[in-house]
Amino acid sequence: MQSFDIAGLKAAYDNAAMTPAQVLDQVYERIAAQGERPVWISLVTKDQALAQLSLAPKGRLWGIPFAVKDNIDVAGMTTTAGCPDFAYVPSRSAHVVECLQAEGAILIGKTNLDQFATGLVGTRSPYGICSSVFSPEHISGGSSSGSAVAVASGLVAFALGTDTAGSGRVPAAFNNIVGLKPSKGLLSNRGLVPACRSLDCISIFANTCADALAVLDVAASFDPEDAFSRPAGGAGQSAAWPAGFRFGVPVSGLEFFGDTQAEALYGDSVKRLEDLGGQKVLIDFDAFAQCAQLLYSGPWVAERLAAIEDFAATKPSSIHPVVRSIILGAKDISATAGFKGFYRLAELIRAAQGQWARMDVLLLPTAPTTYRIDEVLADPVRLNSNLGLYTNFVNLMDLCATAIPAGFTADGLPFGVTLLGPAFADGRVASLADSLHRALAEARLGGGQALLAATPPVGVSATPDKIAIAVVGAHLAGQPLHGQLTERNARLLGSARTATGYSLYALAETQPAKPGLVFDATGLGRIEVEIYEMDAAAFGSFVALVPPPLAIGTLRLDDGRLVKGFIAEAHGVKGARDITRFGGWRAWLAAKP
Repeated sequence: MQSFDIAGLKAAYDNAAMTPAQVLDQVYERIAAQGERPVWISLVTKDQALAQLSLAPKGRLWGIPFAVKDNIDVAGMTTTAGCPDFAYVPSRSAHVVECLQAEGAILIGKTNLDQFATGLVGTRSPYGICSSVFSPEHISGGSSSGSAVAVASGLVAFALGTDTAGSGRVPAAFNNIVGLKPSKGLLSNRGLVPACRSLDCISIFANTCADALAVLDVAASFDPEDAFSRPAGGAGQSAAWPAGFRFGVPVSGLEFFGDTQAEALYGDSVKRLEDLGGQKVLIDFDAFAQCAQLLYSGPWVAERLAAIEDFAATKPSSIHPVVRSIILGAKDISATAGFKGFYRLAELIRAAQGQWARMDVLLLPTAPTTYRIDEVLADPVRLNSNLGLYTNFVNLMDLCATAIPAGFTADGLPFGVTLLGPAFADGRVASLADSLHRALAEARLGGGQALLAATPPVGVSATPDKIAIAVVGAHLAGQPLHGQLTERNARLLGSARTATGYSLYALAETQPAKPGLVFDATGLGRIEVEIYEMDAAAFGSFVALVPPPLAIGTLRLDDGRLVKGFIAEAHGVKGARDITRFGGWRAWLAAKP
């Protein structure tokens, strides 16, 4: 389905093309179509969201729907940290949530996570396992699984996650969105259930770097109530990098665990950054790699135990088995081992400084590969460790990072890269990441308009006893005839775009207003559709409602797959207005006077 983006929503509000209340209608229709689990742990009701809107100040994020990971407090809503027996109801929201709502953002709910934010996989939750929006068989990434999927599924415009070892970046890569991990202390952690308190960062998921920076500008604020908060004026401000900026690439030591397609996509990103004027510098990655190993093999695991020590001692059986083995395994870490770990970290940071003297930013894969859910369940610790190879060291070394989409493998799975920089270079790093994101998107579209928030592909082969159908106009979510689908218990599979060769017309004198989609072999195509599945009896009764000149035929999607869908007879569009260039019915409705 069409993703929400902050810039687009604000423009629609300014032009009176759409209201925040209409957006909330779409949000809750989409959630109802998709189901609450496993993305959400708790939801604000639609009436409560509308009540928020009625009281919301018209600030920088007015009317923008967002979600928060359920280890971040929201006043009056249960915080579970992914563990039902740990749950409590705070009387006060986290500092970051207060900042966002003070600028008019509308909270939709709290999202699923790897329990106690321990994991990069998204499989360690009693509330269900999130999958990648591109494949139900593959992991969503974690621990901020629900937040990433909520953004990638078009349920909210942005979401808060957390990032200690990569939890705000790996899920972004596996769901083709942006993940901004700010400098430590830039966003207050008051109201966050800690994982490793000295390393934790609240992070931001969005569809574009510009959106992530817009949220960062609102959320970043020194908080004297948080002992780890650090003032950093201007860290969120973007600035253009001069031509000839230096970006680091490991001369050796890159590991993709046999994923040659991921390796090739990383190489494409390196070349594209050079095309943007960057100077590639080959660096020694050894200090970074050794630091990454410290996070789970060193004393910082004891910080996870310190965060929930009393609960772990009294209710160990309430903790997910994999999480329990990690956290309780820290009981034998001595103070001596702790100090040795700090000494070793200082040595590695000093060694890395020599490499930073040669580069302005570091370009890395966000994750070396991805895994199926069943693979992770069978080998949870080793595969999780593999995923942290390029993320685990970042907070230990006090760096900032922005993860962006960087292409797809042949089987349709997304790949991502991350740009990293020194603490409080957040805006500059995100600005450069935005340029790379756009360049990569333009390259994938052959130089055409960049599609920054790529729509997940849809498995149009519905379940065996179901029939899939693509809708293009008045049956889209939020449109007047959508009820004809919901009353037949149709389930949304996702959104897609048609192949080229299709033209879209605004039909005259239809009630409600409808478009006509025609294959004429000359149209620009790439028309937005939503694909639903329903049983045969429901499909038959639905087709019986279709009035001429519309009919149900076979559509070709832009990835070559075929699906049943709405088409118009050629005679029915004579004299109708050609609206193909808008790319879809919703975009036409938003743009027309």
